[in-house]
Amino acid sequence: VQLQASGGGLVQAGGSVRLSCAASGRTFSSYTMGWFRQAPGKERELVAEIGSGGITNYADSVKGRFTISRDNDKNTVYLQMHSLKPEDTAIYYCHAKDLWDYWGQGTLVTVSS
Repeated sequence: VQLQASGGGLVQAGGSVRLSCAASGRTFSSYTMGWFRQAPGKERELVAEIGSGGITNYADSVKGRFTISRDNDKNTVYLQMHSLKPEDTAIYYCHAKDLWDYWGQGTLVTVSS
């Protein structure tokens, strides 16, 4: 499985950004897809994930602000981020899981105050 993330960039606090992650593979619909992030000097953490059945899970810090979704016809997972804060600044990584874990290359989101 190859994952290609896009959509990062520089945004002002309070703004919005949508990340996309396109996946290869013929069994995308069976993967649990997720977004992780890693801020400078911090460990990588789960931001949001969506199961094959559409059940979602969010980190407490992003609940109510971020929405994860998937389009199985396009083999793509999205992360819509609203009300961004400077502490959301991080490299965001796309993740796929079936029997194994797969990671994308990461996309940088920088939120300026």
